[in-house]
Amino acid sequence: MAPSVGRGRFCGVLTLVIGGARSGKSRYAEGLLRDRTDVTYVATGYPGDADDAAWAERVRVHQERRPVSWGSIETLDVARMASEPGGPLLVDCLTLWLTRIMDGHDCWSDEGWARNQAGFRLEVADFVDTLAHAGRDVVLVTNEVGQGVIPADPGTRRFVDEMGALNAAVAAVANDVVWCVAGRTVRL
Repeated sequence: MAPSVGRGRFCGVLTLVIGGARSGKSRYAEGLLRDRTDVTYVATGYPGDADDAAWAERVRVHQERRPVSWGSIETLDVARMASEPGGPLLVDCLTLWLTRIMDGHDCWSDEGWARNQAGFRLEVADFVDTLAHAGRDVVLVTNEVGQGVIPADPGTRRFVDEMGALNAAVAAVANDVVWCVAGRTVRL
């Protein structure tokens, strides 16, 4: 990945890798940076624990697949990391980041949304703005969640809508967007 000047000032390359569950998006994103030794893998999901064996297994598989030279951090503060100088970031994933941001703002219920949507929207807008001006290469993995059944409950419908809006906003500032389907990739 070479630096780019296409987003205003000298910026790192911002790549969005989008796809459905188990579409190959994480593996593809890792492959983009496989030859780099200075990568920081940013895990945004809840840590794996004994209460959810399937989730703990997914976390373990992702950890074992990474090159040993890569650093790893579990954080939601992706914006701060993207704004700091350094080697490339691989952020996996925006879907889990947004889930946790909605959790933090209590945005799943209609009452919580009515009280907290302004703060939630400001945090998301600041995040996208920071990515647009990141001074390092960033590869972001995200799920396409809007191509399935419309969720029955309002909180999940809200999440699908907000995830679609976040993906569109990040794609608008990205240098490259790659869609993963059935293990294949298509540049958008």
